[in-house]
Amino acid sequence: MNSRSRRRHAAYRERLAPSLWTIVAAMVCAPMAALVFVKIGTTLALVIGAVVAVVMVAALIGLAPSVEVAGSVLRAGPARIDVSYLGEPTVLRGDQARAARGPGLPVRAWHMLRGGIDGLVVFPLTDPDDPAPAWVVSSRTPDRLAAAVRRAQLRPRTPHR
Repeated sequence: MNSRSRRRHAAYRERLAPSLWTIVAAMVCAPMAALVFVKIGTTLALVIGAVVAVVMVAALIGLAPSVEVAGSVLRAGPARIDVSYLGEPTVLRGDQARAARGPGLPVRAWHMLRGGIDGLVVFPLTDPDDPAPAWVVSSRTPDRLAAAVRRAQLRPRTPHR
């Protein structure tokens, strides 16, 4: 299944794009790059500054990982796991999420954490052969992510025809 058709059939999909402040901070590179080339020519410096700004913003948005529940699979960035191996998800926000990302973070767990995203979902793993005890995933809508995983776990496993 290609990525376009997978997107259409996803029960949940979220791109963990950086916050507006992160994008604005990255755009500071544009005037710095332009200053380097001012001695050569102001027009060239302006063009290079504009190109650097566009490339930085496009890279930040284009390379942002996504979280997706499609069929019976949870994808978080490059990793994927069948939802049958996941236990009851725990949704964390605010101080609980900050504590879970800091001293309460399970060391052996698989993590996909993004700064600027407050919500967090912890999925305990039920597979005894997996060395990671849990998946810890950032989400702007952690309740919806947890609900999508629960729905995928309840969906009957019938072969597609």
